[in-house]
Amino acid sequence: MNTSFSLKNKVAVVTGGGSGIGLATVERFIAAGATVVMADLNDSNELANKVGATFIHVDVSKEQSVKDLLAQTQKTQGNIDILVNNAGICPPFKELKDTNIEDYEFAFKVNTLGVAFGLKYAPIYMNNGGSIINTASLSGKLGVFGLGAYSTSKFSVLSLTQTAAVELGERHIRVNAICPSSVDTPMAAENDQSQLEMEKIMIPLGRICQPEEAAALIHFLAADDCNFVNGQAINLCGGMTAGIGPKMWEKLAGSAGDK
Repeated sequence: MNTSFSLKNKVAVVTGGGSGIGLATVERFIAAGATVVMADLNDSNELANKVGATFIHVDVSKEQSVKDLLAQTQKTQGNIDILVNNAGICPPFKELKDTNIEDYEFAFKVNTLGVAFGLKYAPIYMNNGGSIINTASLSGKLGVFGLGAYSTSKFSVLSLTQTAAVELGERHIRVNAICPSSVDTPMAAENDQSQLEMEKIMIPLGRICQPEEAAALIHFLAADDCNFVNGQAINLCGGMTAGIGPKMWEKLAGSAGDK
């Protein structure tokens, strides 16, 4: 029985592959034997060459760009086996009363439509029995103060994941999503650091997720070993959704006592 989660002879495409979760996934896939296309908005050709991937530019907010990415991959590498719809952005923290249409459009064009375009076109260029993994977010399951536009765009990714899993089942193309809490990436570093400190208190493990840990879950979902996992949105939160841990209990109790 194969227990190695090998990706040998697999062709994989990872959007947002030039940094963070995407880069960690590219490196892990290559180590597992896959041929990998690192797709990113930023020029990552030098980085791709360094890690052993092929770089293709993509703007996931543009339908034709996503289609071209997948078509070019098939033409140069062969039929696609794995697509990771990972590219994403986070608008500035704002309460709903201060959020404007531009905030929603900014989030939806990348986070939601980027996934939708990948799900629309990837099956055309994929082998039967392939795997698609979407990077959603824990805030796509839980309301988070100041993240209305972002959370809404990620909630939508969960719906797209389930719909695609149903529609592509006959071809045995599995579609799943990962739902991480904050991950130690450049995007997280650009946001309000108070959120990261808050999560360290809320998460029983006492820290935030590392990109390599998110990549490990993506690898799990991509491998043939997990051929019966389909239509799922898996939390990656260090136990934050399991309940209130000691640090959180002490913080809340202390705050209540101050009153």
